[in-house]
Amino acid sequence: MTLLYKAAGQIRGDEILPLNQLRVQYPDLYERELGKYAARPQTLTNPVYPLGCCWADVVFLSPVHPAPIFQALQESGRIGPVVIDYWTLDADLLDPANTCILLKRHDPEMKPQPPEDFVPYSPAAAAALSIPTTRALHRLRTLTPTEPLYPWADIPHILHHGSIPLTCFRTATGDPITG
Repeated sequence: MTLLYKAAGQIRGDEILPLNQLRVQYPDLYERELGKYAARPQTLTNPVYPLGCCWADVVFLSPVHPAPIFQALQESGRIGPVVIDYWTLDADLLDPANTCILLKRHDPEMKPQPPEDFVPYSPAAAAALSIPTTRALHRLRTLTPTEPLYPWADIPHILHHGSIPLTCFRTATGDPITG
């Protein structure tokens, strides 16, 4: 089984919602999540070409376990030891028609990402991307005190158009998520 990863967080309801759906259903949670884009609000309208939608219409998942990413950040001295709280999702549960992969091969500040960085989704393709690149880990290990702290900037993204039922996710220990 190929696992995908999502940062654990405060959930209301029984689905993980993209930002545009969150805005309608839970405006207070939308405002909290919108803060992540304060320095780059234009990102929210960036196209997700294969899905015919924009950045704020998708749920973000990672094919890469968060541990090596945060270990590299610790090595840079930018963060101290952290307890990584994440959820997992069986990659087979996502419909490839509503899902794509963004490879993140270009400069993380490039907006929007070029169409050739979006590729079709499959569990096998996600599994092939489950190890962070040497380049990505090197960037995280060598961050200077003034560089933006974007842990996922050059890590492939799994983008799913629309909500995902909370029942599809498990805690890091394999327990069901309760809303």
